[in-house]
Amino acid sequence: MEISARNGLTGKVADVKLGEVMTSIKIEVTEPGVITAVITRESAEELGLKEGDEVKAIIKSTEVMVAK
Repeated sequence: MEISARNGLTGKVADVKLGEVMTSIKIEVTEPGVITAVITRESAEELGLKEGDEVKAIIKSTEVMVAK
């Protein structure tokens, strides 16, 4: 399946909780080993980012779609 979204992570379904309207799906992710983020230079300088720093990658999205 081809898709234009670039923030896709492959994993295994670990849990499915069915609600009356919505369903919660927990997906265990092991790949990719590297996530690439593109941020403004100003943000990078304000954070003082350098190689070896411990950081958290936060994916901004209004929704997460599941493909199988």
